[in-house]
Amino acid sequence: MINMKLNTYLNPDLLVTRDNRPRWNQPETRRHGFHNFYRLPRYTLSVRSAEVLDIETNINENIGSRSDVLNMTKNEFFSGMAVIKNRELIFESYASDFNSSHPHLAMSVMKMTINLIIGDLVTKNLLDPQKKVKYYIPEIGSGYAEATVQQVLDMDLENDYSEDYNDMFADVFLHEACWGWRLSTDKNPESSQKDFLKNITSKKSKIENNSSYANYKSANTEVLAWVAEIVSGRSFMDWIVDIVEATGIEGNWYMSTDREGFPAFSGGVSLNTRDMARFGQLYCRYGRGVNNLQISSKKYIEETIKRKSLPLDERKNPPNYSNQAFTNGTWIGHGGYGGQFLLVNPDTGISVSFFSVLTNRTAMDYTYLGDMVKMMESIALEY
Repeated sequence: MINMKLNTYLNPDLLVTRDNRPRWNQPETRRHGFHNFYRLPRYTLSVRSAEVLDIETNINENIGSRSDVLNMTKNEFFSGMAVIKNRELIFESYASDFNSSHPHLAMSVMKMTINLIIGDLVTKNLLDPQKKVKYYIPEIGSGYAEATVQQVLDMDLENDYSEDYNDMFADVFLHEACWGWRLSTDKNPESSQKDFLKNITSKKSKIENNSSYANYKSANTEVLAWVAEIVSGRSFMDWIVDIVEATGIEGNWYMSTDREGFPAFSGGVSLNTRDMARFGQLYCRYGRGVNNLQISSKKYIEETIKRKSLPLDERKNPPNYSNQAFTNGTWIGHGGYGGQFLLVNPDTGISVSFFSVLTNRTAMDYTYLGDMVKMMESIALEY
């Protein structure tokens, strides 16, 4: 056989081009990217639930007629929104290019999975959050070795991992090569998630957060996942299946991984809008699954909501960041890059999911996100 080189080309969705971004995250193609991310990364797993949480449609027309809801659901960024109260779907709305069964990239919203997993281990006395990370991961680098697990949970440490969305070369974007969200380059070679995390270093041999706010770093979530794997002796897949089964989703739970199968817990899940609200209902039931599997505990979830922790940032009246979740002392939730949010009020039994795609250069707009959260908080309290 004659050896010959076949013509190939680099995957255009993942090739890094302008502003150090792959095509799926360029402003003009980001909407397509977030709507189709479930099939774009190089490495992805998919899980479905054997039992689906049955929700009855009982639409409250008052929600859809609210001015804040109209403002948030009629703009160019909107994708989908769903509100579930206990076992009733009381509101949903979708953009013309989206629908109830289509998955959407949730980004950092799904850091809340780690809140559940760590909560489960703490509840069972398998994990002491006051111990240092190096106790559980001896090979971890200086960026995390001296930090306590609790510091990592609360985003209350400093190291050389950067998450500035205005900086297109921040580590949060370079991290994407681990998961196959972008093609590697000579300057940013692909590595396993664990190797990437081990190579994060401290700043001047110190890890103290000297600000008065949470120091948000997505790598923290992945370190916690690694700790959970070691402490529990369970595979990542076992944890994911438990969460999916406990939630009772109707569609697929798509989750990107590295090539060794380490999932992107910090932001790699795509699912449909109702299913993200179903995931929120798991918090309304304080971790009790539809299959009666208990993940975490009422005590840990209530503590996450009520305990004193650092404000998320320096905006006026921001939520606090506690145990891998946002909270204002009543609701619990999390935001996601590009315009995503899940907000849950356990007192009223309401979970609100919201998907959208911001198309500015940074994919962030804090005024827009503030309006979104204010709307969701009001709905979760009043209905």
